[in-house]
Amino acid sequence: MPIVSAPDELLDLDVYVSLSRLVRREVFLKCEGFNFGGSLKLRTAASMVAAAERDGKLGDGAKLIESSSGNLGVALSVIAAAKGISFTCVTDDRCNATTVALMRALGTDVLVLAEPHPEGGLLRARIDRVRELCAADPGFVWLNQYGNDANWIAHYEVTAPAIARRFPGLDVVFCGTGTGGTAMGCARYFRGHGQRTRVVAVDSVGSVNFGGPAGPRFIPGLGAGVRPALLDPALVDDVVHVHERDTIRMCRKLAANGMVFGGSTGTILRGALDWLDRHDPGGQLKSVVIAPDLGERYLSTVYDDEWVLRHFGPEALEPLPEGGHREPRVRCRAC
Repeated sequence: MPIVSAPDELLDLDVYVSLSRLVRREVFLKCEGFNFGGSLKLRTAASMVAAAERDGKLGDGAKLIESSSGNLGVALSVIAAAKGISFTCVTDDRCNATTVALMRALGTDVLVLAEPHPEGGLLRARIDRVRELCAADPGFVWLNQYGNDANWIAHYEVTAPAIARRFPGLDVVFCGTGTGGTAMGCARYFRGHGQRTRVVAVDSVGSVNFGGPAGPRFIPGLGAGVRPALLDPALVDDVVHVHERDTIRMCRKLAANGMVFGGSTGTILRGALDWLDRHDPGGQLKSVVIAPDLGERYLSTVYDDEWVLRHFGPEALEPLPEGGHREPRVRCRAC
């Protein structure tokens, strides 16, 4: 086991879960939640902070500020606390209460917005607030995860190569798309290194990332009301959209088998299984699903019956059958 002297040094635990017994396919979850930030976003945050330090943006008195739906906010809170840097996170009321409490416990000033922008939703409202605060106080340093190349570079340099080393000749990698950093880094890596591995992006229904209509979304993490500047849809091989009610059912299927993962993981796995049903009915392909987070922060939402019934109705509480999923409810580029 590694010995670390700072929380952002624990980034690269190479942990995979084989789901062959559960889904009857060669599907492996790359578990990214076993670090001090609890998610893949610790790698993103460490990369962006390191780039800002190299560029001389984090001098004495500098204060970090960022918009986040949760996981990146926690990751930056961890790093800021370890480095003694002030950090302000602008989030919205979809952010889990546990996540907000965790950021505050780490010393972060958390601003929770409830009023969406009339066109860009809560994401645009958060970004507008960050810009207002930066204009009022030049001491703020906005890392801007939505347009910061250090976001996708982290996954080009670390995430994708780790997958390629562990699974030579891999057929498919499934990535969630929030800012697009993971998908863009993986897509550029596998294309640039002449590998045949396909990169399939998974997004939430109601997200505009790939040109779909905006709609209500209740589970933070994936999706966006405004397409991030980092995201280039042409780089991925295909796109799958997943309804949040099916995210919940997938998360609960995993929990029933002893694995409590977060909403992003449930969405990506559900999208992956639906894509594989369409494109690999014979079960010949080997695939990796990047699992961004664990599930403890979702106990009051995804894993709470009353919350699920209030937002999605009784259908979302129906258990998935053996094999992990039911009929596909997705839209994909190739369909």
